Parts: sequence; C-alpha cells; structure tokens
Amino acid sequence: AQLKRLEAQLKLAEDRVFRQNALLEKDAVSKEAYEQVETDLEILRADIELIKANIALTELHAPFDGIIGLRQISEGAYASPSTTVAKLTKISPLKLEFSVNERHVLFIKKGTKVSFRIEGSLNIFDASVYATESKITTINTLAVRALYPNSDHRLLPGYPAMLKIKIQEIPNAIAIPSESIIPEMGVDKVFTYKSGKAQPVTIIKGLRTDTQVQVLEGLSIGDTIITSGTLQLRTGLNVVLDNIN
Repeated sequence: AQLKRLEAQLKLAEDRVFRQNALLEKDAVSKEAYEQVETDLEILRADIELIKANIALTELHAPFDGIIGLRQISEGAYASPSTTVAKLTKISPLKLEFSVNERHVLFIKKGTKVSFRIEGSLNIFDASVYATESKITTINTLAVRALYPNSDHRLLPGYPAMLKIKIQEIPNAIAIPSESIIPEMGVDKVFTYKSGKAQPVTIIKGLRTDTQVQVLEGLSIGDTIITSGTLQLRTGLNVVLDNIN
C-alpha cells in the first residue's frame, strides 16, 4: 500500500518539476523554488527504492534450478535467517557416487561411460565419470563420481542404483560362471565334459564381474564345463548332464 501511494505521488512530483522548469526558463519562479521541487522528487524516488528493497527482503529466491519439497514453516510464523522454509533439491544433472575395486582403477578416468538402472525399473540410463578420489581406501576401493543429465527430470535423488562399467571390450572373450572355478594348490581349475566323463583343466583368469570370470588360457570356444557339483568330481568320473546352457 505504501508503495502504491508513493508511486501515485511520483507522477505528480514529476509534473511539478516539469512545470517549475518551464516557469524557471521564463524567470517566472526562483531557482531555489525549482531546486526544492526537484529535491522533493529525488526524495520520493529514494523512498520508493527503499520500500522496494524492503519488499525484496520478504521474498525467497532459489540460488539454482530444482524442485521444492514440503513446507517446513507455517504461514505467519516468525522466521530467522537460519529457519528452514522448504528444501530445494537440484535434480539436473544428478550425481552418482560409487566405488570400484583397485583392480579396475586404471580403467576409470574422466569421461568413462557408466550405465545404471534403479530398483524397480528395467530402464537403462547412461552417465559419465567426471571425478575420482585421489587415493585408494583401506578396503582397496576407489571412490568415483559420475553425472547423469536427467534433463527430463525422470529420476529423483536418493535412488539406490545398480551400475555397470565397460572396463574394456575384448572380442571373442571366453567367460565362465565364477562358481565353476576350483582353486587348488595355487592354481585354478574347472572340470570339462568330454565323452561323458569329467576332465580337469587348469585355467588362467582375467577380468571378472559379479557372476562371471574371463578365461585367458585353458579353454576354447565350444568346450562344455561343469558348473554344479564340482567338489564331488574327479578325473574320469562318468557324468550325466541334465541341463545344458
């Protein structure tokens, strides 16, 4: 209301200065009289700016784009500079934080692609690594951060995610289930199925995932390996396969 009243007076004050200036040019008023109305106009303008500044103090402006959460204060309640009115969350882009095993650290760098999905969804999303921690942790992992654009605001912060990182692409690689490998006397063995019998083969392992292990040496494409009941197997034991994948 005060602002509207002063803005209404502003037009009158400007007209008064205009008329006084015209009279001053004709020597119809003194210079002091003109300067007085001009000063009154400047004071009025200053009062308007002061009220606008005070009004601005009653408005909250977000420092970044995002989504606002539930109101934390009731209308009419007293609020101090430390009072939380509502929580503002930045959702574009989203940050992903995860750790990788020390064996894979050399494959992780800025720009490394990461695919992930969230629990309850089959959709695959693509992110990109933008930063890594400066050292390995005491549990032999490296903290990594990636960004997902989330330009359509489909995802909200806080989701647990399952990630996959393509460490490297190896054409014609052989990968076997990790449960089929038998550590024995410092070497790794698997049992193959040949002519109805179990035959042990020593292998050399490469990269691994949660469920599979790359075989660098010892197996060829087309070999059949036995994945269950391996602890009961021995060389030359007759084997009947009930399920072949």
